[in-house]
This record gives sequence, structure tokens and C-alpha cells, in this order.
Amino acid sequence: MEGKMSTEVFNWEKAEATVKALRESFRSGKTKTYEWRASQLEGIAKLIKEKESDITEALKSDLAKPEMETYLHEISLAKSACLFALKNLKKWMKPEKVPASITTFPSSARIVSEPLGVILVISAWNYPFLLSIEPVIGAIVAGNTVVLKPSELSPATSGLFAKILPEYVDSSCIKVVEGGVPETTALLEQKWDKIFYTGNGKVARIVMAAAAKHLTPVSLELGGKCPVLVDSDVNLKVAVKRIAVGKWGCNNGQACIAPDYMITTKSFAPQLVESLKITLERFYGKDPLESADLSRIVNLSHFKRLTDFLDDEKVSDKIVYGGQRDEKQLKISPTILLDVPLDSLIMKDEIFGPLLPIVTVNKLEDSYEFINLVAANPLAAYIFTKNKKHEEEFIKNVPAGGILVNDTVLHLTNPHLPFGGVGESGIGAYHGKFSFDAFSHKKAVLSRGFAGEAKARYPPYTTGKQKILRGLINGSIVALFLALIGFPRD
Repeated sequence: MEGKMSTEVFNWEKAEATVKALRESFRSGKTKTYEWRASQLEGIAKLIKEKESDITEALKSDLAKPEMETYLHEISLAKSACLFALKNLKKWMKPEKVPASITTFPSSARIVSEPLGVILVISAWNYPFLLSIEPVIGAIVAGNTVVLKPSELSPATSGLFAKILPEYVDSSCIKVVEGGVPETTALLEQKWDKIFYTGNGKVARIVMAAAAKHLTPVSLELGGKCPVLVDSDVNLKVAVKRIAVGKWGCNNGQACIAPDYMITTKSFAPQLVESLKITLERFYGKDPLESADLSRIVNLSHFKRLTDFLDDEKVSDKIVYGGQRDEKQLKISPTILLDVPLDSLIMKDEIFGPLLPIVTVNKLEDSYEFINLVAANPLAAYIFTKNKKHEEEFIKNVPAGGILVNDTVLHLTNPHLPFGGVGESGIGAYHGKFSFDAFSHKKAVLSRGFAGEAKARYPPYTTGKQKILRGLINGSIVALFLALIGFPRD
């Protein structure tokens, strides 16, 4: 399937008109109702069901993504997000009762979740369906209007959204804008009530700078160099399968939570490398460039970026498996590098591709300082070990967006866990109720009647009143009693 960009010029005036129309729709109040939110979710669920083959074809066109990966990582997760939100929407919308303090007795307190307003979602190319629709689901669930700006690097999926999304949702409240840098720039110049961006740190800084002009809050879902620490006590056969599928079975390494590099001990590295070689050959055959189960590199620019890593003289002799490349097909085979130096290109930047460097240390405990030295605050960090002490030390010492023990990437499938980064790997989190919260304002509401009038609250502030007020602030029941019966008299 070939995606086509709209031929209509989307400029500043168009962007302004789009935001104005969405703000008018929001002010009408219809997006705040349960019925509207539920109907939009039902429409998206119907879209996913009825257009599965079109989605699969678009992802094949954009990334040569295997059909199984498309279903597992995009279609099924998007469907699950929809159904989970539908199941829990009424509960999430209810005001949350919280305790009232003694100083406001008698009173009741609650937190009311209200939509922020008009949302801009800028999505990424590597999971172009899921990373577009799931934030949109979150914005809808919270009762907002929304513009989706799909990535121009996945034109087939972008075109598909522009064509079919208006058929399944309320197009007066949910819009798709296609295009590249000029269109994104025009959108960013508008005043939004929140911007949700998925991508890299360089563009995230541009997004944040644009948002700052209007004091617009942002959620930034970025990436980083996600480490995998492998202990020598693991079930090696199982561990390497889970590492391999998390790296190469996730869009051929083009995933923000794919393992970026591996750390193990010098003594264990030979066994680990040999087991990885066997597993990769079993997964992708003797000629992985011909495998239908590996995605291609998204474009020539990214292909050359990855080959520059491999051609760096500091690592060119460190390749112990793979390294094959085909520029015409934009394919690079699964590649393992051993004992790469810290100052090499491949260790300075996020790889985002099928290359997996292995760093060796004398003992496992040495890895924590190394991880924070290479790139603090990765989006995800993984450890494979049977040692509970090592597990707890890893969790304590590695400040990552999320941590997974004895597997890779699966933590994002749990809707009860927040998914998001910290520091360089992002701001904010979503998935499940965390998506609802990400696009909501938590409004504090305190309700009182006209009883319980305390004279000590009002001027003139006599010594007696000060004693009563200090007692109330410190939680004194006696002070509360005296205040309620009208003491002090003066």
C-alpha cells in the first residue's frame, strides 16, 4: 500500500483554523460526556477489527514489518488499550474521595478529573500505528479534542490514518494532519492544552521550546541506550531467546525499549556469544538478509547512520557475528560486537537498529557505574539473574524509566504499569489509567456547609484565638471541640 501526503498546503492559517474549530467543539461540552468518550473508543476498536489487513499492509510498506510483529506489537496492543479503557472508563471518570483535614471540619473533599482541552499528538515512525493511536485513545478517554500528526517517515500508515480515522470517530473533535517539518512547525506555533510527542531528544527539545511560549505542558516519550545485564547463573538458552526477540524481534532493533547494549562478565562472555549465534541462526537462518521475519531499516539516512557505527575503526574488528548489509533493500543483519570501547560511536548514541555491542566487566557489580556513565536514565533496563541480591541492587542503582527482570520489553504490555521515561528518556507516562491521568487536570474540590463556624478563625487575632488555631493546625481534638462550641468568647 502506498501512502500519499495531502496535496493541500497546511500552513499557519490552516493550523490556527484547525485548533480554533477543535476548541469550539471542546467548549460545546460533548467530549466531557461518558457517552461521547465510549462511542469514540468503540469506533477505534471497530477500525482496528475491520482494517487489520490495511494496517498490516501499510506497516509492510513502511518498514517491511513482519505480519506477526504487526499483530503482536501494534494491532493487539492498540485493541487491548481500547478495551481496557472502555472497561474502566466510568470508574476513572468518577470523582475520587479523599480525607478532609481537621482544620476544615466538617467538610468533604474530592478530586475531580477534567479534560485539559485541545491536544496535539506527534507520533513516531517505528511503531507508526500503535504510537499514534494509543495517545489518541488516552486523549479521548480523558474527554479532550485532539490532532494526530503521524510521522512523515511512515507515509503509508500516515495516509491510512488520514483516510480511515474520520470514518470511525467524530471528525469535529479528532483530526489527522499529515506532513513533515513545515506542517509540524505550523502546528507547534499554536496554543495547545497539552503536547504529546514520541521520538528523539533533538526534536523533543524543539517541541518543548515551542510549548514553553504558551506554558503548554508536555509529555515526551523518548528513548536512550537501554542496557541488558546478564549474570552467569541464568538459564542461558531461555535468556538469549528473550534477549534476541526483544532486540531483533522488535522492528529489527528500531524500538525505543529494544536492548541497546549488553554487559556481562569477561569469563561468561564466550558462552553468551556462542548461544546468541546459535539462537539467531535458528530465528533468521544462515542468510538473515533474506529473512521475512526481519524489518528493514526505515530509510537510507538511518541505514547510513548504522553503517557508520559499523565502519568506525574502533569497532570494525570487534564484530563477532553478522555485519552483512544490503543498501538496496535497506537491510542490515543481526550483528554482535564484543568488547567495544566506551569512546566508540556505537556507545555514544542510541543505536536504534540491529547492532548489539557487548561490554565485559570483571564482576557484575562494576556494571552499575558503567551504565550511568554511558547514558544515565535509559527508558528501559534489563537484568537476567537468579541472584535476588543482584536483582535488588540493579533496581536500586539503575535510574531507568522501567525495569524488567529476566525478560525484555514485556513490561509495556501491562496496563497497570506506567510507561514513560525519566531525565533524557522522557517526561511523563501513559498506558491504562496513566493515559487518562496524562490528559486530565486533577481539580481539588472541598465542600463545606454553614455549620462548624469557628470564631478563632477571624480577626482580631487575640491570644486565646491563636492558641485555638495552633491547636487545630496541630490536630488537637480539644482545640476542635473548643472552636466548635464558640471558644474563645472574645
